[in-house]
Amino acid sequence: MRTTRTLSLIAALALLAGCGGDEEEKESGSASVPDPIRAEDSQSAPQGARKPNDAAKPLSAGSESDEPQTVLAENLAVPWGIAFLPNGDALIAERTTASILRLDASGGEPEEVMSVPGVDTGAGEGGLLGLAVSPEYERDGLVYAYLTSPEDNRIVRFKLGEEPEPILTGITRSEIHNGGRIAFGPDGNLYAGVGDAASPDVSQDPGSENGKILRIEPDGDIPKDNPFSGSPVYSLGHRNVQGLAWDKDGRLWATEFGQDTFDEVNLIEPGRNYGWPVVEGEGDTAGGEFTNPQVTWATSESSPSGAAIVDGDLYVAALVGQRLWRVPLEGNTAGEPESFLDGEYGRIRTAVKAPDGSLWIATSNTDGRGAPTDEDDRIIRLDPPTGG
Repeated sequence: MRTTRTLSLIAALALLAGCGGDEEEKESGSASVPDPIRAEDSQSAPQGARKPNDAAKPLSAGSESDEPQTVLAENLAVPWGIAFLPNGDALIAERTTASILRLDASGGEPEEVMSVPGVDTGAGEGGLLGLAVSPEYERDGLVYAYLTSPEDNRIVRFKLGEEPEPILTGITRSEIHNGGRIAFGPDGNLYAGVGDAASPDVSQDPGSENGKILRIEPDGDIPKDNPFSGSPVYSLGHRNVQGLAWDKDGRLWATEFGQDTFDEVNLIEPGRNYGWPVVEGEGDTAGGEFTNPQVTWATSESSPSGAAIVDGDLYVAALVGQRLWRVPLEGNTAGEPESFLDGEYGRIRTAVKAPDGSLWIATSNTDGRGAPTDEDDRIIRLDPPTGG
């Protein structure tokens, strides 16, 4: 049943000490030595200054919004990917059931339209992950999914109710750090955020598809203008990318889970190296070899997953931080983040722009790391919050 709630968007305080929400105690030792078995969204971080932004900017007085937030669907099983059909209805991937649900643009009871075969739903952080709808859906009827099979992580495409066709296979799977976000870019190619599969060194190996952002054509072929000839690798040096969004000028922005210290927002350029595991957050660029992030947070403040750009601002879903971040974008520069919905809905996995310009978010409280209510997990629609 759909319910409508009018809530105030609560101003955030910078959580520089004593932050709650961590499911796992940080092990002692140097943060420069990665712990490959730490789950991407259950880490605790040492407290201290944030770079390049020193603290989260609280909302100014009078900047709270009284716009309604609408719970469109509830009692879902770990919703992960959301993609919109041409008529505005949404397809929702349930990670742990391998089901695809269809939800009317106005909300209501979602309808299961497909159970995706070949998904290992017990694969730790894996399962049925990202969804994307073909830009030519009205002509070809194709839906794309990133999923964990018994052998690997892979990207498949299919018409709803029909057998999936694998178009990219052999991506190493793991209990953690599977990545999984896919999205079509303005160039018509399909992009995928892929985790390091708990093996940090592969992120620096251009021959591995893990720890990368990948770019392929809709049929799985390699674009001729990819930065590494014959390879789907578009950028490297990533730990676990789960947010991809393009601004009005076609620039790609990505969110990335940190290890012990800093989560990141990166401006992605083809062929660039974003440093993991040599650098976490802002650090030594090794004479230009590595590209620094545009924004960092302490891992206790964010653990950023989905990302969406609405009206020129980047919205980032935070798991451990249990909030929605708004990051203003000015050309190729990201400004100081603001925090919304602090603790209102618990862990937020996905943020996506709907065809009507609203922002949809999905919670992730039933994934074994949250504290679910009787309504979780939920899909929520809100008008994009703005600062003061």
